[in-house]
Amino acid sequence: MGNIKQSFLAGLFSIITIGILTGLTYKTELGIFLLASFGSSMVLLYGYPESPFAQPKNVFFGHVTTTLVGLFVLYLIPLPIFLTIPLAVGLGVGLMILFNVTHPPAGGNPIIVIIGSVSLDYLLSPVITGSVIIIVFAIVINRFILKKIYPSKK
Repeated sequence: MGNIKQSFLAGLFSIITIGILTGLTYKTELGIFLLASFGSSMVLLYGYPESPFAQPKNVFFGHVTTTLVGLFVLYLIPLPIFLTIPLAVGLGVGLMILFNVTHPPAGGNPIIVIIGSVSLDYLLSPVITGSVIIIVFAIVINRFILKKIYPSKK
């Protein structure tokens, strides 16, 4: 029965969080707040908030690190896309692990950056602003609604 409740609440709070980002993106002139990999972040933030990969430091710096790598490769490494994408993903994964900020959903960010040929502004919006919003929601929901210790004290 606990698994049913956990899955329901994770789904519900994912709807709310992504719904806010979607509303900000499509119903205001404030900018873009959605990043495809935020959908995967919801699994960790609401399904497994005790995971080291779901901690705010990992969410924020994981998304920022891999996006920076994607931008670096996109703009500074003149190779065909079939080489830049795997290079950027590998570098991003390696740096997340090296810096101890692993957030598995962020591993997809270099793919998004390179396929989308995004501008440097992409780092601020949606990556940084969206990451801050999902982290704030995760703290409020996990700590105050679900009464979980989040972020973990480890």
